[in-house]
Amino acid sequence: MSKKGDLKKAIEESEREIEALEKKRMRSQSALMEAHINNVAPNASDIEYFKIYSNLIELERKNLRQLNSELNKLK
Repeated sequence: MSKKGDLKKAIEESEREIEALEKKRMRSQSALMEAHINNVAPNASDIEYFKIYSNLIELERKNLRQLNSELNKLK
């Protein structure tokens, strides 16, 4: 496959990964919001999951920006 094709495929995979991570983060985000609304301390694991998924999303977005940059250089 060509370099452009490989990059386009990698971009699609990266976008799907971001969507999956955001869905997972949403679960812990909902639990944190519920704890906040109910004026109770959030579960430590929910906080940790939220932080981990947020960091993974940021790393994947950085990767996506790099892939898009490489693709734009080839055009």
